[in-house]
Amino acid sequence: MLTASLLAKSLLIDWRKGESWFWDCLVDADAASNPGNWQWVAGSGNDASPYFRIFNPVTQGMRFDPEGEYVRQWVPEVAGLADRWVHQPWLAPPAELVRAGLVPGESYPHPIVDLAQSRDRALAAFAAL
Repeated sequence: MLTASLLAKSLLIDWRKGESWFWDCLVDADAASNPGNWQWVAGSGNDASPYFRIFNPVTQGMRFDPEGEYVRQWVPEVAGLADRWVHQPWLAPPAELVRAGLVPGESYPHPIVDLAQSRDRALAAFAAL
């Protein structure tokens, strides 16, 4: 759901592109649920979530993985950061980045989108429909 929300709402990428890519990657792809789930998150389709529901991956990570165990397993570049920063390394103080051996833009990419601005942009796009 986070990936679908990021693609469809934060980046305004057509949900079908994400669904198609995941369809090719999933070993358990299911025609009865995959497209419907993408439509739900994108705010389209028969049983769509409210258009204003835009998942924030940082907030969700802090809520459901407060110690960053999942993130550290799959994103080893941030493993040395304190729990407070593991979900948002771009906000970590310079001393914390040095301690963790993290160099923004080199050993870890800069954010591809400002989540607050992208939320406002998505809501404006939906309001214009």
